[in-house]
Amino acid sequence: MTLEIRSTTIFRGPNIWARMPAILMETDIGELEERPTNKIPGFYEHLTEQLPGLYEHSCSIGKPGGFLQRLREGTWMGHVVEHVALELQKLTGAEVSRGKTRGAGERGVYNVVYAYTQEDVGIAAGKLAVRLINHIIYDAEPEFDFVAELEDKVIRVAERLAFGPSTGAIVSEAERRGIPVLRLDPRRSLVQLGHGAYQKRVWATVTSETANISVDVAGNKELTNRLLHEIGIPVPRAAVVRSADDAVQAARRMSYPVVLKPLDGNHGRGVMIDLPDETAVREAFPVAKRESRDGVVIVETFIPGKDYRILVVNNQVVAVAERVPAHVIGDGKRTVAELIEITNQDPRRGVGHEKILTRITVDGQTRDVLAKQDFTLDTVPAEGLFVQLKLTGNMSTGGTSIDRTDDIHSDNVEIARQAAMVVGLDVAGIDFITPDIARSVREQRGAIVEVNAGPGFRMHTHPTEGHPRHVGRAVIDMLFPPGSPSRVPIVAVTGTNGKTTTSRMIAHIMKTAGKKVGMTTTDGIYVDATQIASGDMSGPTSAQMVLKNPAIDYAVLETARGGILRSGLGFDRCDVAVVTNVSADHLGLRGINTLSELAKVKEVVPQSVLPNGASVLNADNPYTVEMARVARGEIIFFSMDEESPVIRDHLRERGKAVVLRPTRHGEMLTLIEHRRDTSLLLAEEIPATMEGRVRVNIQNAMAAAAATFAQDVQLEYIRNALRTFTSTFYQTPGRFNLLEIDGRKVLLDYCHNVAGLESMADFVKRMNADRTIAMIAIPGDRSDEDITAFGRLAGGTFDTIVIREDVNPRGRKRGEVAGLLQEAIAAGGLADGNVQVVLDELEAARAAIGQAQRNDLVILLADRPAAVFEQLTGRPI
Repeated sequence: MTLEIRSTTIFRGPNIWARMPAILMETDIGELEERPTNKIPGFYEHLTEQLPGLYEHSCSIGKPGGFLQRLREGTWMGHVVEHVALELQKLTGAEVSRGKTRGAGERGVYNVVYAYTQEDVGIAAGKLAVRLINHIIYDAEPEFDFVAELEDKVIRVAERLAFGPSTGAIVSEAERRGIPVLRLDPRRSLVQLGHGAYQKRVWATVTSETANISVDVAGNKELTNRLLHEIGIPVPRAAVVRSADDAVQAARRMSYPVVLKPLDGNHGRGVMIDLPDETAVREAFPVAKRESRDGVVIVETFIPGKDYRILVVNNQVVAVAERVPAHVIGDGKRTVAELIEITNQDPRRGVGHEKILTRITVDGQTRDVLAKQDFTLDTVPAEGLFVQLKLTGNMSTGGTSIDRTDDIHSDNVEIARQAAMVVGLDVAGIDFITPDIARSVREQRGAIVEVNAGPGFRMHTHPTEGHPRHVGRAVIDMLFPPGSPSRVPIVAVTGTNGKTTTSRMIAHIMKTAGKKVGMTTTDGIYVDATQIASGDMSGPTSAQMVLKNPAIDYAVLETARGGILRSGLGFDRCDVAVVTNVSADHLGLRGINTLSELAKVKEVVPQSVLPNGASVLNADNPYTVEMARVARGEIIFFSMDEESPVIRDHLRERGKAVVLRPTRHGEMLTLIEHRRDTSLLLAEEIPATMEGRVRVNIQNAMAAAAATFAQDVQLEYIRNALRTFTSTFYQTPGRFNLLEIDGRKVLLDYCHNVAGLESMADFVKRMNADRTIAMIAIPGDRSDEDITAFGRLAGGTFDTIVIREDVNPRGRKRGEVAGLLQEAIAAGGLADGNVQVVLDELEAARAAIGQAQRNDLVILLADRPAAVFEQLTGRPI
């Protein structure tokens, strides 16, 4: 049996395996469980022959060669897949090194986890790794050509998806500074740098600060020439023409030689230089016209000299390159065509802008340029002879570059700066023709022939000769000056119960403090308190939607278990993490079977806190207390019991906490900071606590107060916001919404697990109702044990029960969950006459309310709270 990949999971952010994007491949190694690498003859030799780069892998040994030591000593094939997948990505130029392999709980099955930079490339590398290992051990594919497969399946994919050199230089510098990078279009180079209101965008080297009018001016070569001439910057004489006859007349007025170029062309296409006479002009005119969108051509005086590109960013010269036209150097043996073929084999050359150099194409211009030198493609040039192949030095036509940044004369620097300022470009490529850039243009003939928007960076970042220039730094300095923010503060809220209400409380506090808050919850996405999307939006994709929104300057992200397990977090780091609690829910799903394992999932969030941030943890829950060992940032506990040993020990270490303190006026939310106590407000002052009866909302309020205090929010904002935070359906839909329906009290809530029902039972006791009637249900993907425990607790809490089911049975037969609940309720002692099964949610709600009298309390545990609310009130949502 060969190795097989059972499933693949893409984590696009921090996850339970790593604090970075990673790929998880569940891999079945079959009978190789009995055959580690040292028991397979020739495996070590064949693998290292194909991938000599494995010699650099340190593995757990901690030094280069460590992985090979593990191979020789004997390791499992899942571990080998991990390292081969990493090495294959490295061969594309990716900087990846981290991975881990762990048993998946089934013999011979391993969770292979490894880092990636491009998702498609990472997946392709993992698949090819398995094929290579199968080929070495089993010869599973006799026609398998590893080198060809590597080129086709991995390297070409990487080249197609990789950022070009220009965008890559900017992105690399942003990542180095910790500025968030979001690729807005995976097939193009449109990138968001930063979050929310602080974001900037780049598309290649055009930025969100680049003025459209400036791009239009730069695209009109005649207008650019005239604007520069009018302030005294040296430019060639120019005339706009639409016919060959007009071009000839203009050339005569200027005197030969001349240049023809399209009015709105780019990348040197259609530029015909050093035209000596009328015949040459007439031959060149159709070529130039063909590259112009409007069929308009410029005739310019020819400026002899070398071709220089001066890069100006934010009105400062940051790099200079001499551009050398595409050429070959004769060796006295090979033809020009053969020399071109050899030159194109340089691995640095690719198609278009995918690599640092462009392959040289043979076209009509190539043949014309050769003819002017009395050569053809079949000519064998003498050894050392420079044979020019293109008219211009554009990198896009196969040219090369020499860094001249340190050579440019100060006069030329100033002229280039002024040219960029006249056109108005924040990033400009100035094409300067002069015999020597080290001498002032005033001392020699020279001129600026073009000002380009969106100039390429690769001639500066990867010059063929000379020092590379880190020009991306200048762009990032311009977009994000020192001290300016790039991230919106992120508060991530996780836990089993209370996430949504806590998130809403935090968002309400921050709105009160003047922030434009983007919030994700299980109810939807909200921007500045306006809902823009509905449904369960507590996963990483929804988080990204908020962080991409330029209207927000603060983010509160409810972060649920499911999203963490499916794709990781939707952000790399957060400022504050809140963990409300960990209790039994969703156990038995996606490999999470115990509370300890569930806690491991939740702790991904506090592990992702920035060093200067804070982790807010529930001191009354043992699983969240345990998270303090791995949580990052400052630890702030909250507790309903000031005398809790956890709180006492934490305060003894001069830690911070929010506690509920009994006073003669009532229960006071109290902030304790370095043994200094500050009273926030009484619990009964918070409308959402219903005069202190809803204990979970007291906990949620303490968590929200701690999170916002960690962000240095003024205490008065916290007090005022909590005093105005209600549990109405419009502020917290489906969370302890108490309604008055025909004189009967009706509570609408989303409670769906045992811990939540325990909180509900506490509330019911505090309401002192004559009788309680409840509509209950629990999702079908919960275990039989959880369903039974829920039913027993419901039977001991309510006087009358109507059992319903969710529309989505989540893998169970219709009526199966209701039957389990009915059995559990009966076992708990509630008489059959007080239990009714009505599977439809809206009908069950009507049945429950129909049995209520005045002074009764009706509890509706709703899966579709909006539909139930609309039915009860007649008010559309």
